[in-house]
Amino acid sequence: MKILTSICLVMAFAFGAMAQSEEKQKEIIKDSGEAKTAFLKKDDGMAKFFNGSYGYVIFPNVGKGGLGIGGAAGNGAAYKQGSLVGMAKLTQVSIGFQAGGQAFREVIFFETQKEFDRFTENKIEFTAQVSAVAAAAGVSANAKYVDGIAIFTMAKGGLMYEASVAGQKFKYKDL
Repeated sequence: MKILTSICLVMAFAFGAMAQSEEKQKEIIKDSGEAKTAFLKKDDGMAKFFNGSYGYVIFPNVGKGGLGIGGAAGNGAAYKQGSLVGMAKLTQVSIGFQAGGQAFREVIFFETQKEFDRFTENKIEFTAQVSAVAAAAGVSANAKYVDGIAIFTMAKGGLMYEASVAGQKFKYKDL
């Protein structure tokens, strides 16, 4: 009887965790749509990236903080040729002068299938040499892909002072 009760409890916990993760996934997808709208509202020229890229991933809520050593993390939704295909996780570690906390959005565009496939195979990491463009009215007009990738960020809130070196790492999962 104890074994049966234990099995039932484990199954109930597993199904509860699965339902919770599905709810979180739905929230991330909804937030990604809102983030896309916010990027386009800030700079309608970004439509050329959303419409012309092979794929993109939107991280609608990235939290970042640090004091000397810092980090950031966020979850996002990945789209291939305009269709939702997977979920992604972003982590970042930074070292240098930094103090505070900040929330931001990030969208990464992949010009061709080659770059998108590298992302979905978890083979893309960004280092200090890759720079993101802060989304603002008209900024996308001059933005270009660098090695097949274009990155835009948009501050949501908080205050962070930094002069640091950071690297971003991603994990992708098909739907």
